Amino acid sequence: MHRRRRTALALTAATLAAAPLLTACGSEAHPGAAAVVGGERIDVATVQQQASDVRDAQQASEQSEELVKKSGQLNRAKLHSLIFGRVLDRAAKDAGVTVSRKEVQQIHSAAAAQSGGDQGLRTVMLEQRWVAPGQIEDDLRKEVQLPKLAEALGADLQTPEGQQVVGKALTEASKALHIDVNPRYGSWDDQKVQLSTYKAPWITQVTTFQGQDPQAGA
Repeated sequence: MHRRRRTALALTAATLAAAPLLTACGSEAHPGAAAVVGGERIDVATVQQQASDVRDAQQASEQSEELVKKSGQLNRAKLHSLIFGRVLDRAAKDAGVTVSRKEVQQIHSAAAAQSGGDQGLRTVMLEQRWVAPGQIEDDLRKEVQLPKLAEALGADLQTPEGQQVVGKALTEASKALHIDVNPRYGSWDDQKVQLSTYKAPWITQVTTFQGQDPQAGA
């Protein structure tokens, strides 16, 4: 009788000890991961490297002190962008949307022309979007992808109704990816399609090139 009780207690203790491992997310269940999206890791090192690249570019700017001060949430901003990119990829794939290298190059040329040349574009992207020179292509790719997604869905991004349609598609893609974020960065909100600790509404961050502030709508 006593032996059975001790065995039962031992099993209960073992179950309780294992519970945090079974329910943990982020760093505990996936050591070194900032997030897991669709079963694929986004490593903390990747987020930190992207943030470091931005910091290096900021330090080289004449407005370095101001830029660094304004971008206090840089690590969260970078993780948000990486996750959002994968959500947008999934929504685009579900809608049969593809983006070619040529299309990205075309919007790059248009954005550079609007910004007064390549150097002007790099300045705008760094100061207003916290994007380092080497990250510009990936960022602009979203500007091609989102309008094409809207077009495939028969939605007009310039109207609240159209934004709602696209937002629904992004939410569905987000839910399908089962996004698990390391608690140090917050959590992922499928409905708003953003990190809980970093407010960057999708509609203000990747619509037509405007060089908008990353904190717009915060």
